[in-house]
Amino acid sequence: MTTDQHGLATTGSGAAVRHYDQAVDALLHFQIEVDGHAAAAVEAEPGFAMGNVLQAYLGLLTTEADDARAARERFAAFRARADESRLLPRERAHVEAVQALLDGDFRTCGTRLQAITEAHPRDALALAAGHQVDFFTGDARSLRDRIGGALTGWSEDDRHYGHVLGMYAFGLEEAGHYDRSEEVGLRAVELNARDVWGIHAVVHTYEMQGRFGQGVRYMDARLDDWSTGTFFNVHNWWHYSLYTLEAGDTGRALEIYDAVLAGGQGVIELLDAAALLWRLYLEGDIRHERWQALADAWTPKAGAAFYAFNDMHAVMAYTGSGRLREADKLIADRQHYLAEPRPGVTNQEMTARVGLPVCRAIVAFGRGAYDTVVDLLYPIRHRINEFGGSHAQRDAVQKTLLEAALRGGRGDVARVLLSERIGVRPCSPFNWLKQGALAEQLGERAAATAARLKADQLVRQA
Repeated sequence: MTTDQHGLATTGSGAAVRHYDQAVDALLHFQIEVDGHAAAAVEAEPGFAMGNVLQAYLGLLTTEADDARAARERFAAFRARADESRLLPRERAHVEAVQALLDGDFRTCGTRLQAITEAHPRDALALAAGHQVDFFTGDARSLRDRIGGALTGWSEDDRHYGHVLGMYAFGLEEAGHYDRSEEVGLRAVELNARDVWGIHAVVHTYEMQGRFGQGVRYMDARLDDWSTGTFFNVHNWWHYSLYTLEAGDTGRALEIYDAVLAGGQGVIELLDAAALLWRLYLEGDIRHERWQALADAWTPKAGAAFYAFNDMHAVMAYTGSGRLREADKLIADRQHYLAEPRPGVTNQEMTARVGLPVCRAIVAFGRGAYDTVVDLLYPIRHRINEFGGSHAQRDAVQKTLLEAALRGGRGDVARVLLSERIGVRPCSPFNWLKQGALAEQLGERAAATAARLKADQLVRQA
C-alpha cells in the first residue's frame, strides 16, 4: 500500500506511484511529458491500476478514434489479467468510470467520476478527467460545480491548489459568472504562473465580455508561460487570434495561423485551425491554399464517427476548400451511423440532435443556401452546447447563423440575434459592425453609420 502526492492510498508500488504523481502533475500543466510518465508508471508495475486508468484517459481525451481504439484494447488487456478484487474501492471506481468512457458513455463516466470526487475531493485525476468530460458534453453547470464542490478539500498549501482554482475559474466562466471567474483565474495564475488552464480561463472571461484589448495585454504579459513547454500553446494562440479578429487585424490573425496553427496533425490542432479560417470565410475572406492543406489533414481523421464536435470542424474544412462532395460523404456516413442503435453511446445523441444539423448547415452555407442554414440552425441555437466545446468555440455556429440571416434577407432573425449579442457583449466591434450591416439592408443609413462608428470607437478604446 502506498500513498500518492495528495494523500490517497493506492495499491501501487513506490516506484509506480512516483511516476504516476509525475504524470498527474504533467497532466495538470498540459505538458507532453504526461504520456512518458504514465507509461513509466505502468512499466514499473504493469498491474498498477491507476497507471492503467490514466493511460486510458489519455487515449480518450485526444478525441481521436484511433487513439480511443488503442486505449480500449490496452485497457481490456489490463482488465483481463488484473485481480480487481484486490483493488481499493476508489481504484475500482476509476476502472469502472474510464470503462464507461471507453464504451462511449460520456455521461455515465462523468457521474462515476463525480461519486469519486464526493468521497475523495483530493483525487486530482478524478477532477481533471471529470472536468474534461464536462467540457466534451458542454455541461456548464457541472464544469462549475464538480470543481466547486471539491474546493474545501484543498488548501493554498497544496501543490496543485492553483490548478484546481484554474479549473474552477473555467467552470465559472462557462456558467456565466465572469467577474468571479476572472478573480479566481487570476488567483490561480498568481499561485502558479505556468497554469495554462488558469490562464486559459481568464482569456475566456475576457473573450466572453468583449474585453479583447485587455485580453491581448494579459496574454502578451505572460507569453512565455502559456506558449512554451505545453501542448496547449496552439489553442491559446487560437484565442489570441480571436482577439486580433475582434480588433479587425486580420493580418495578425493570419500570421498566427501560418506560424502556429497551420501544419497541425492532431485533431485538437485541426479544430483550432478550422475554427479560425471559418470565421474569415464567413466574412468572405476565403484562403484557398490554406483550406486545401487543412482539408487534406482532416481526411485521415474524419473517417469514423467518434465525436460530433470534430465532425463540424472537418466539414468546415471541406466546405472552405470547396470539396463539398467530401462534406456530403461525411454527412451521409453519420446518417448511416445513426441508423444503427448504440445504447449508451453519447456521441450518437450528440450527432442526431446537434452534429448533423450543424454539418448540413455549414455545407448549405457553402452552397449559398442561406435560408436552409437559418432553418437548420435557428431551432437548435439554444442547445448547441450539447455537442461540447466552449461558448467561444461554439460562437462559430452562432456567427454562421447570423451571417446566413443577413445574406438571406432574414432581417427579423438577424435583428433578434444581434439584439441578443449586443445585450450580452455591447463592447464587441463585431456585433456593432453586423448591426450596421443590418441597418444598411433596411435602408437605415444613419443607424448604419452610427453602428460602424461605434465599432471603430470600441477598437480605439480597447
